Amino acid sequence: MLFLNQKDIKAAVTMEDTINAIDEAYRLYDAENYTMPTRMQVADGENTLILMPCMTNNSIATKLVTSFPNNTNHPTLHGLVILNSNETGEIKAILDGSFITGFRTGAIGGSAIRHLAKPNASKLAIIGTGVQGLYQALAACTVRPITDIYLYNRTPERADSFIQEFRKWNNSPITLHKTEELEEAVHNAEIIVTATTSYEPVLPNDASLLQDKLVIGIGSFQPTMREFPEALYQVSDQIFVDSHDAVIESGDITTPLENNWIHEDSIQTMSSYLFQSNKIQPKAGRSIIFKSTGMALFDTVTANVIYQRAVEKGVGTRLDF
Repeated sequence: MLFLNQKDIKAAVTMEDTINAIDEAYRLYDAENYTMPTRMQVADGENTLILMPCMTNNSIATKLVTSFPNNTNHPTLHGLVILNSNETGEIKAILDGSFITGFRTGAIGGSAIRHLAKPNASKLAIIGTGVQGLYQALAACTVRPITDIYLYNRTPERADSFIQEFRKWNNSPITLHKTEELEEAVHNAEIIVTATTSYEPVLPNDASLLQDKLVIGIGSFQPTMREFPEALYQVSDQIFVDSHDAVIESGDITTPLENNWIHEDSIQTMSSYLFQSNKIQPKAGRSIIFKSTGMALFDTVTANVIYQRAVEKGVGTRLDF
């Protein structure tokens, strides 16, 4: 059995490897070649325990993760992924679930940008400059020629930590802008990523600021959480979700459906979009929405890729019972 911590995983795979794994997960999802029950969530106020199992033809994985959004001296997410053989059931690896969650969620955003953003899109806004915002930025830079990143956070000091961490990963000549006003970050961007656990919209309710953009929401994962304002739906014709469960799990989809801001026929899974022959192009000036709540299939495919790469590179610690 192999133990893989954050350092090992970073040595085993790149962000591009992980984005490719997300695309492979979409292929399995479209073909319905997996077994995945709805995730179990146990909430205690704002704190949540989440259990996410999944089986594919290649592997079995279970992720156990906690989300404590009000943590200040500790990370928001803590987790563990157990990877089993689909042939014998034996445990092949135990992996740092917190890092996998953050890194693969960044790759989910990266996949959306790869397939939905304009090829020459170069200006990115990150709303919420925590760890997840960092991975979203790294993924965006992997798939598009990003030249400018506009940062906004309710706690401005967090932007300084973001910049320091980003430079450790990416030392290319990308300009990082700390913005004091949310509107400044949004106005300048072609791609907007919201990476918060907010219960109220974090984007301005101004349609003129939100049109002709790709807007990616990866923070809200409960019906009571919302990152998107009503105005965004007024300027968007295409809404993509990473799974059918996202339609009922996130307030960014349930609330606009309940209020008739959108209709179900405007929502499409990313997997069906990727593997359909005729893709509808967005109308000029209209925005595209991508909403992710994640799913265990992403973790299973990603964990299996990490394990394979780690074995090839001799990375990790062998554990014996």
